[in-house]
This record gives sequence, C-alpha cells and structure tokens, in this order.
Amino acid sequence: MNIDDIDVRALTGPDLEAALDGVAQLRISVFRDWPYLYDGTLDYERQYLDTYRDNPGALLVGAFHNGRLVGASTSTLMEDHADAFAAPLRAIGLAVASILYGAESVLLPEYRGIGLGHRFIDLREAHARKMARTHVAFASVVRPSDHPSKPVNARTNDAFWLGRGYQPLPGVLAHFLWRDLGAPAATEKALQFWMRAI
Repeated sequence: MNIDDIDVRALTGPDLEAALDGVAQLRISVFRDWPYLYDGTLDYERQYLDTYRDNPGALLVGAFHNGRLVGASTSTLMEDHADAFAAPLRAIGLAVASILYGAESVLLPEYRGIGLGHRFIDLREAHARKMARTHVAFASVVRPSDHPSKPVNARTNDAFWLGRGYQPLPGVLAHFLWRDLGAPAATEKALQFWMRAI
C-alpha cells in the first residue's frame, strides 16, 4: 500500500454528511481493539458525530482508498468538546480557548504504517492555526499493564506522538464512561492528556 493511493481531505457540507455513518462504523470497529475495548453502537456514534455538522471550529478528515473510507480524524475546539475533557485542563490553569482538541484518529489496520497518521496530524495542526489556537491536545486511555485483555504483542503510539512533539501532561487525566466488550455496564476510564504548542 502506498500513501499516494489514499485521498486524504477535510470533509465539509454534503461530503461530510455522506461520510458520517462510515466514520461511525470506523470508530466502532477500531475502538473495539486494545486498548479501548469499546462496545459501541451506531446510535451513540451518530449522536456524537452530530457535533461536526455545521461547526466551523470542528474538523473531520477522511482517508479514502478507491472511494472507500478507510480512516478518519476528528478535532474540535476544546470548549466545544465534553466538559469532562476540558475540566482537567482548566484545573491546571490552561486557557481552554487556546486549545484544539484532537478527538480521535481511526484507521483500518491494513492502512497503518504508511504515513497517514502524519497527514492527519498535519491537517489537525493546520486547522488549529486557522482557528488561532496555540496548542493541540488529545487524551489516550490508560489501562493497567496486567489487564487480562492486553495482547501479548500490544504496542502504544507513544513513540509516534513524541516524535511529533507531543508530551504527556503529568497527572492530567480525563475520566469518561463507556462499556467494555463483554462488560455488563459502562465503567469509568482514565485518559492521559498529551499536548504540544504549535
């Protein structure tokens, strides 16, 4: 697979509308895997993605291979995202209005490792500058190292994020509820914040 075969672009208007169900399916599929183990539903995903309609501060990027959506990246103004994510940043005195929040980047496994993650981040950071933001932040789920569902060959994206200039904010965690695969109910998860100045 070659990155030149993939069409990566910001989606707006009818293109955004047409891609929303595909983005929802991608989130459900990719986040089922370690470390998220997310048991998502299409109804919830559709409601969540509604925030990207007609929102000039939001960014939805799609990666298409032969017209098929194979990856997506979303971002929004920090103050427009769930308060559970903005509150920990406010608590340490950061100006939320200066931050673009990188909500997620999801990519089918067979399209990883060819540079699409860099393209997603480039577009996210360009959007942050356009929105007069000085920082980009995101949060990544924290799981115990002895979690029973952790694959033997599990690896993190830490080296990639560090290489792009992002650093974890020590002790700055968001807490959010979702239901793990096979679990009877939603439970609270901790997510570690990462950030960089742009």
